[in-house]
Amino acid sequence: MSARRRGALRGSTAVAGLLLAATALAGCSAPGAGQTVTPSGSGTRVSGTITVFAAASLTKTFTELGTEFEAAHPGTTVTFSFAGSSDLVTQLTAGAPADVFASADQANMTKAVDAKVVAGTPTDFATNVLAIALPPGNPAHVKSFADLASPGIKTVVCAPQVPCGAATAKVEQSAGVTLHPVSQESSVTDVLGKVSSGEADAGIVYRTDVKGAGSSVESVPFPEAAKTVNVYPIASVAHAPNPRGGAAFVAFVTGPEGRHVLAAAGFGAP
Repeated sequence: MSARRRGALRGSTAVAGLLLAATALAGCSAPGAGQTVTPSGSGTRVSGTITVFAAASLTKTFTELGTEFEAAHPGTTVTFSFAGSSDLVTQLTAGAPADVFASADQANMTKAVDAKVVAGTPTDFATNVLAIALPPGNPAHVKSFADLASPGIKTVVCAPQVPCGAATAKVEQSAGVTLHPVSQESSVTDVLGKVSSGEADAGIVYRTDVKGAGSSVESVPFPEAAKTVNVYPIASVAHAPNPRGGAAFVAFVTGPEGRHVLAAAGFGAP
């Protein structure tokens, strides 16, 4: 065989090898039947319903974040159950199905961890402080936290087991003021509702609740609130129906999108 012939055969063999290698690589990367192609940079593809149990004080911000999450992840639906954090822990320990739990304090998240109803380590994502909510015009002329202890002032607070109630008790102790509330509510939104409707002269809620309520309530300076800061943790729920979706929502809340919405609502950084 001539040298020219041997060279041509070697060239043909090399080309064939390259073609086979390219075919093998294409076979590895091309989607097969039933595979989903995730566009570059879009992150993990999630779908289905994501159920979030969240503290009542997160109602407005999480509803907004849920809408933004659905837009960023087509094919998902985020549903919420908003209530006092203690009530949510009770529901989770009783077996209520959920993918995410966001608490308004670390104490109730610790209860959830101890009951093994959350997966992994919770992440702190926001802080909040208390505020005095008053009906428009402040008809009872409340000017300070101490005024709330006056016999003629109808004050509403959260129940002690609820984060805003526990924080209120701490402020009472540090300020040396004992309140005599006309009612103790199971969530901060219930307190706000009684104040905005005029059923109460004042109520202890969060700063974010006063800001979010707009003109339906007003407030007065409350310097004692700075001594008690609530830290909000979030975690995926153990045995979640949609664990991938839950993890993605937690990442969304703790990421730049969540930080932007929470800061705009008045929440502090953790």
